[in-house]
Amino acid sequence: MMQWETVIGLEIHTQLATRSKIFSGAPTAFGAEPNTQACAIDLGLPGVLPVLNAEAVRLAVRFGKAIGAEIARRSIFARKNYFYPDLPKGYQISQYELPIVGEGRVEIVLDDATVKSVGVTRAHLEEDAGKSLHDDKLGGGGYSGIDLNRAGTPLLEIVSEPDMRSPKEAVAYARKIHQLVRWIGISDGNMQEGSFRVDANVSVRPRGQTLFGTRTEIKNLNSFRFIERAIQFEVERQIDVIEGGGTVVQETRLYDPERDETRSMRSKEEANDYRYFPDPDLLPLELDVAFIVDAVADLPELPDARRERFHIQHGLGEYDASLLTGSRDLADYFEAVVAATGEPKLAANWVNGELAAALNRADVEIAQSPVSAAMLAGLIRRILDQTISGKLAKQVFEAMWAGAGDADQVIRAQGLRQITDSGQLEPMIEAIIAANPDQVSQYRAGKEKVFGFFVGQVMKESKGKANPRQVNEILKRKLAGDP
Repeated sequence: MMQWETVIGLEIHTQLATRSKIFSGAPTAFGAEPNTQACAIDLGLPGVLPVLNAEAVRLAVRFGKAIGAEIARRSIFARKNYFYPDLPKGYQISQYELPIVGEGRVEIVLDDATVKSVGVTRAHLEEDAGKSLHDDKLGGGGYSGIDLNRAGTPLLEIVSEPDMRSPKEAVAYARKIHQLVRWIGISDGNMQEGSFRVDANVSVRPRGQTLFGTRTEIKNLNSFRFIERAIQFEVERQIDVIEGGGTVVQETRLYDPERDETRSMRSKEEANDYRYFPDPDLLPLELDVAFIVDAVADLPELPDARRERFHIQHGLGEYDASLLTGSRDLADYFEAVVAATGEPKLAANWVNGELAAALNRADVEIAQSPVSAAMLAGLIRRILDQTISGKLAKQVFEAMWAGAGDADQVIRAQGLRQITDSGQLEPMIEAIIAANPDQVSQYRAGKEKVFGFFVGQVMKESKGKANPRQVNEILKRKLAGDP
């Protein structure tokens, strides 16, 4: 493996968040009964004409600006001709020579914390095809069905440069694009519903060689785990073929997650196989400056900029700042907690700690969290004013997550208020010291680890409610023999 270098480029198809299709008024909602959301235009019936969805154009412009790309003032739709059962017109309307989004770049953070820049060659608008369902999903019987609900759904195909050199780099890039399209609101990025699909172009070459090897394309990868595993298998397969005296064939392959392998699907087409030509039913797309300015007027602070601001403004480390900018909703949640408490580090600890763990266990997004930002801020305020200890706070959080109310309600209902009255703590501590003379002797003989024993006894006796700072202060004084 060390003798070989992997070369990877990704083509990402992200479904744009429009209510209707790119060239018709048919709905795009997921989950409808098969063939109930395909109108005459989507089916390519005689006499129909496509009408471009302006919202799809606006969303494409937003993406282009987010990656620092040039937006084409003039772009052209073309017909990409091929014959599949789920492509009713016999061609797909796409963009070829003149795409709407030109070259751009995104930065990814690698496992060793280094930053790598990956080029984006282009991003172009196109319509999706339908979906073929085979007998294993139709109850057997040896037949296939065609669902044309997705036909005409607006896609933005984002094509990278072949800049990635490992499966992990490819996953980091795919995650970055996924984060970005969701952050700027152009796609929900739901991989299970097909809103974000990845094709991986993979080749290998002897290390030090500048010419690319023969590439294969792995189609329709719909999870980050599958992207990594599929590419890793394909790299090893190609190396085995070459080292065995064979030749890698340019082809399209599919990944089988059950067998963890890629399988040949068909020979890989070249651009001329699709016989691209400008679509005669669609005029060239011409954008004026006002449209572009309006499309990006409400573009939010982008993830990289926000991560850097969290680092500078809130004093967070790179790790915390990266986690908190994993999604826009999460970043907004964190800043709402900070605004209400003035404690960014403590807020980061709770959001990245207890809250993140609870979200992961329940498999829900931050937007569905039963503990709102205001509720978490209320909990943090009770820690700051020493109403509860950090340990009790975790108990309060669990109750809040279970729907028991906000922090104050839980503290009252469960009697969790921290004991901070020295008049209550001192008699308790004196009784524990009197009951453990051997440990007292050990401590006074220099065995300072015994101190932890006394702290534990006090916390046990107080049912965890004693203020730890005060416990430490009183214990040290009493064990030293002071009144």
